[in-house]
Parts: sequence; structure tokens; C-alpha cells
Amino acid sequence: MSFILQNIQWLVIGYLFGSIPFGLILTRMTGHGDIRKIGSGNIGATNVLRTGSKSLAIATVLADILKGTIPTMIAGSMAGSQAAMLAGFAAFIGHIYPVWLKFRGGKGVATYLGVLLGLFWPLALIFAGMWLLIAFTFKISSLSALIASLVLPVAGYFLVGPKMAVFLLVLAAIIYFKHRDNIMRLLSGTESKIKLSSGNK
Repeated sequence: MSFILQNIQWLVIGYLFGSIPFGLILTRMTGHGDIRKIGSGNIGATNVLRTGSKSLAIATVLADILKGTIPTMIAGSMAGSQAAMLAGFAAFIGHIYPVWLKFRGGKGVATYLGVLLGLFWPLALIFAGMWLLIAFTFKISSLSALIASLVLPVAGYFLVGPKMAVFLLVLAAIIYFKHRDNIMRLLSGTESKIKLSSGNK
């Protein structure tokens, strides 16, 4: 197989993994209906939590993480770091723009974490640690993702190298683009906070 065809192969595999809408599938399977008609209409775990089911939100997070990790690790083990980055990038894009949902998916944060796990797990720990620190401090999911993703290119540069830093900078730019409405609400002080005190366990 030629170099170009091999790269296309990893892009397709990554995208197909990433485009599986677990938030929608899990909410429908458990009788919560169409998650796109609840809260923000997003298929990610933060909106799934608005169904009142913490366990369902956790399951969505784990599934969305794995769909980033699995294709990244497969590509990395079979074809090296460049293939892993291609598969990881495509999985990330697949979650945000899934063909099955007319290209209207989630905001990519959990899948981004999964890609980090597949590429270089210490970066995933840094991201998760930063996300939790901001989340516990301010109780705002979007702010946690925005700050953590901004820190990662710097960490990637020092821990891995310039190529990783550029890769993470591109993903961070996409995360910021997808969170543009959240950024406006953060600036106006109207962004919703994480609520864990009610609902099912």
C-alpha cells in the first residue's frame, strides 16, 4: 500500500471510530429519548448529565474517550507515531462532525482526552488534572476544557517535541471554535455550572 493510501486508511478508520454517537445511543437505549432535544442539544457527556443520570454521563465519557484511544493506539502500533496522530485527529473530527448525525456532534473534549491517552498518556494525565482542578474551583465544564487544552501544547512541546505541540495547538484551536458560544457566555457571566447534587446515581 502506498504512503498516501495508508494515511487515508488511518484517517478513515479514525473518523469511523470517532463518529459513533455514544451519547445519543446510550440515552435512547436507556429510555431518555433524543439527547439532542435536551439542554444544549449536544451529544456529549455534559449534556447527557442533564438527563439526571450520573451513571449514563460517566458511561458516555468513557465511551467517547475510548473511541479516541482505540484507533490512535491501533495506528501507532501498526504504523508509527504519524499514523497515530492522523487516526487520533480523524477520531476527534469524527466526534465533532459525525456523518450519521448530519455533521452535528459533540465538542470533542472526551475524545481529545482519549487521543492523548493513545499518543502519550502523561499528557492525558496533565489534561485531566488541569480539567479537574478548574472544574472543582469554578464548577464550569467549558472553562475547564478551554484552560486545559490551552496548557497542553506547551506540555507537549517540553515532553514530546515541536510536532506534538503543533498537533495539540491545532486541536485546541478546534476546541475553542466549538466552544465559541460558551466563551461568549463566560464573558457575559451566564455560562451554566456543573450540577451533581440531583438525579440518579
